Amino acid sequence: MKKWKIPVQFKTIYWQNFMLTASVVMLTLVLLGTSFFALSYGYALDERSEEMQNKATVVSNMVSSYVDGGSLSGMQELARFAASVTDEDFLICNRDGNVLLTTDAALVNRVLMLPDEVLKELFAEESYTERTTLGNIYEEKHFVVGVPICARGQIVGAVLAVSETRALTAMWRAFFSMFFMTTVTVLLLAFVVSAWVSMRQSQPIREMAAATRRFADGDFNVRMHNYEEVSEIAELAVSFNNMADSLQETERQRREFIANVSHELKTPMTTIAGYTDGILDGTIPPSEEKPYLRIISNEARRLSRLVRRMLEVSQLQSRDLQRAPFDVCESMRRVLISLEKKITDRGLDVQADIPEEAVTVTGDNDLITQVIYNLLENATKFARRGSTLYLGLVVSNGKAFVSIRNEGDTIPAEEIPLLFERFHKSDKSRNQDKDGVGLGLYIVRTILEQHKEHIAVTSENGLTTFTFTLSLNGSSQLQQ
Repeated sequence: MKKWKIPVQFKTIYWQNFMLTASVVMLTLVLLGTSFFALSYGYALDERSEEMQNKATVVSNMVSSYVDGGSLSGMQELARFAASVTDEDFLICNRDGNVLLTTDAALVNRVLMLPDEVLKELFAEESYTERTTLGNIYEEKHFVVGVPICARGQIVGAVLAVSETRALTAMWRAFFSMFFMTTVTVLLLAFVVSAWVSMRQSQPIREMAAATRRFADGDFNVRMHNYEEVSEIAELAVSFNNMADSLQETERQRREFIANVSHELKTPMTTIAGYTDGILDGTIPPSEEKPYLRIISNEARRLSRLVRRMLEVSQLQSRDLQRAPFDVCESMRRVLISLEKKITDRGLDVQADIPEEAVTVTGDNDLITQVIYNLLENATKFARRGSTLYLGLVVSNGKAFVSIRNEGDTIPAEEIPLLFERFHKSDKSRNQDKDGVGLGLYIVRTILEQHKEHIAVTSENGLTTFTFTLSLNGSSQLQQ
């Protein structure tokens, strides 16, 4: 059996809103119409029944003496008079149900007999109200109200007031016509309102769909309009635009990264290839090969360091932090010992302001040690020969502040924000740091951002200081 599927056009926001609105409106109208019809019909029927019963009672009182005396002439005049001033016809019968006279011209000259069940109910209840044909006296059902005729304390007959049902149904036909027109008008209004609302709701969604398609094509410049009149859509637009900004920045960084990597790889590879070809084709004589082979070896090692640093960056971005309490003072001492040879080779003095007691912080010990190592190595590399290198720690307001300072060239203020960018090297460093790849400080910033810590740089009068924060574990009581 083939499963019926909803057409695609009916799955749109517009049709769903319209069908929902139309269903609610229709249900509301049906419930209100049914309730109104039931209440008003019952009320009108009771009013009509009471009115006809009053008229039948008047006629009953007027003709009671004539029925008891068997005189039809006077009774007929009274019945005709009553029929002429009302909208009903009257049937007058004796106690046995024989119709003595009628004001309905269609029933004249007919022998009429009321059904026994009608007489039993009428005499027992002293009233009768029903839509009936009176035992096929009428071809169609009529609204009949009957009352007994009493004379000298006894029931001697009955008067039945008869009205066609068309008089009662005319009002309901008018009501249904009005109800139908009201329903159509409300549905048209709902159609217009739901169309307007749906278009306003679907517009940002269509705009977002178009923007995502452009994103898929690599265009990250598109942005959504601001929809301040609807808070949810406005919030969605702001979030979407923030996402677009982030994607655009990521794409910019990706392209910049590829360009930087290409540049950094191109230089050593060109050098290696050039000198190797020179040796192979005899341009460089065998007696002069050794210096060029040394250059090739150095460039190969620099290329290896670049690849290793790039792997470190990739691992940092995917690594989960192993947070644990550790003594940052011990980490600082280990870094000093590991860099002792480089410091000595440059003839530097070291001023270590490291507390003797433990300062316990929370973080990834290996990564924080890497931060201290990179900063101290960087300070050693660019320190003026024979100057003093400073490494110190102070504790304040629940934070440990680690500072590394060297004496050398002053870094221009406009270049300080660029120090932590990937592959960035200042002009002065290109002369002094031929082996660097420009990723050391970027790794420092990445690790501290993962720890949600901060680093600051100052460079004035030849003194350059890097200071970063670490969160105390809580057990450390050292304050300065």
